[in-house]
Amino acid sequence: MAGGIDALESYEDRPPPLNEPTRLARLMGLEDSAELDDVELARRVARGLPTTVVIAFARMLGRSKVIGLMVPEATYRRLSKQGKPLTREHSERIYEVGRVLDALARVYHGDLKKMLGFLNGPHMLLGGETPFEVARSSSAGAETVLNLILRAEAGMPV
Repeated sequence: MAGGIDALESYEDRPPPLNEPTRLARLMGLEDSAELDDVELARRVARGLPTTVVIAFARMLGRSKVIGLMVPEATYRRLSKQGKPLTREHSERIYEVGRVLDALARVYHGDLKKMLGFLNGPHMLLGGETPFEVARSSSAGAETVLNLILRAEAGMPV
């Protein structure tokens, strides 16, 4: 399964199909995405996601946003070469940014250009930082961006 950009097509429908763990697994390009529930996805993140998720996200966000900023290039190369999963820390970072991507894909119906416009533009409610910077900084940062997106979904000014 390719994941990333290919998975955005399913968000064109209203409401987007499937549950959140399945949507996230598809965005990450996990092979058995249809079979995942919250608990199994949490276990996968804790054990370490496969390095293929880095490529799926790099296809959406751009290589330099993922390899280097979210996962150090040397770490990615070493783990890929050895066939090992990402560390728990890197898997959690990918997961948190994935939650933000899922929320944006729902709001913008899978329109990657609009999603990237939101993610990469400074936002006054985030102290002038970009939503991407805040979301990748920590789980609290990702939650802050998710709350901003939820407020926008509810029709509140953001």
